[in-house]
Amino acid sequence: QVQLVESGGGLVQAGGSLRVSCAASGLTFSTYYMGWFRQAPGTEREFVAAISGSGSYTCYGNSVKGRFTISRDNAKNTVYLQMNSLKPEDTATYYCAAARTLSKVRDGRAYDYWGQGTQVTVSS
Repeated sequence: QVQLVESGGGLVQAGGSLRVSCAASGLTFSTYYMGWFRQAPGTEREFVAAISGSGSYTCYGNSVKGRFTISRDNAKNTVYLQMNSLKPEDTATYYCAAARTLSKVRDGRAYDYWGQGTQVTVSS
């Protein structure tokens, strides 16, 4: 079955950097769009970034544009989210998701599979 496993979360000071990873198995990774979403307690899930199967297309949420970078390594079946200039408001559980086809890249309902999430905490 399809598994998405996030890793790399942790505690970082404001202004710092962190890279989270998502290892996928059970699917033909290079044919899937991959996305990152986040959710803080008491808030709605928020779109962070997405990348096409080849990596040629990327898309970012407005709150992270210019600070976060999504990338993928299809040989390793892994997608990454490099987070720079972190702010306390970036604190959330970060989830990766996979979609075979994608009509609404920012809509979590368009994704087929989800990971369990990794916690990112940014201290002020």
